[in-house]
Amino acid sequence: MKAVRFSRFGGPEVLEIVDLPDPHPGPGQVRIAVRAAGVNPSDWKKREGLMDGELPQTMGHEAAGVVDELGQGVADVAVGDRVFGFSTEGAAQAELAVLSYYAPIPASLDFAGAAALPTAIETATRALDQLDVGAGSTLLINGASGSVGSAAVQLAVARGARVTGTASPANHDYLRSLGARPVAYGEGLVERVRAVAPDGVDVALDVAGSGVLPELIELASGREHVITVADFGGAREHGVAFSSGDAGRAVHALAGIGQLIESGRFSLPVAQTFPLAEVAEAHRIGEGGHARGKLVLLAG
Repeated sequence: MKAVRFSRFGGPEVLEIVDLPDPHPGPGQVRIAVRAAGVNPSDWKKREGLMDGELPQTMGHEAAGVVDELGQGVADVAVGDRVFGFSTEGAAQAELAVLSYYAPIPASLDFAGAAALPTAIETATRALDQLDVGAGSTLLINGASGSVGSAAVQLAVARGARVTGTASPANHDYLRSLGARPVAYGEGLVERVRAVAPDGVDVALDVAGSGVLPELIELASGREHVITVADFGGAREHGVAFSSGDAGRAVHALAGIGQLIESGRFSLPVAQTFPLAEVAEAHRIGEGGHARGKLVLLAG
């Protein structure tokens, strides 16, 4: 099968399309013929050697496609079913991928839209669970217009929370459409948040990693009420919890998202799609930081 791989660390130019042996599912896993695979910031961090020192490495943790092989004990899907989910092997950007966690693709979504979901909804759900966001909570999200941020906004609103989100002014109407009260980034953030949320916020989630953890701590009345998924160094410096999958992933989000999508309460836009062979260009655009919505590779 064709797959994305790199054998040295560096810029997007180190990415290659190579031939690898076809994978096969283990117990409880399924193999899919990949139709689409998501692109995430962790991809270029891996490519640059910031996350894993091993070489060579394949790429991709989320994909959507058609089941073509079942692992032992799998009875909840059949060959030919459309599913989306996670490749724990990190090899989803390929023609074939083994998924360890998966769910049926909602009827209204195409493959690209489904491939955009897993990382964003798992990260957002995990953070909201850790912050105990529920009905009546007031939540501040720093970086609310990106894929993880907009997923967190919609999932929090669906739980009955009141959400304030930071974004550039160009994205304020978008945040309002998701149910959040928008505020601008930059100096004066504390005052702007207090102007739209005069009763304060219970908890804060940092998705952007833009160096505002001290302000979030002030607004949420303590570091114990703040979580970041993007600022590891800042988390250590300020005593804030850094949420990662190491403590357990919120894979239950996969099964629950379909109902929200079909009821019109959740959507995650796909900003742009690329053929698998153009993965380097997808990295260049993603690292530029200006895409609103997910970047997705099309494998079939």
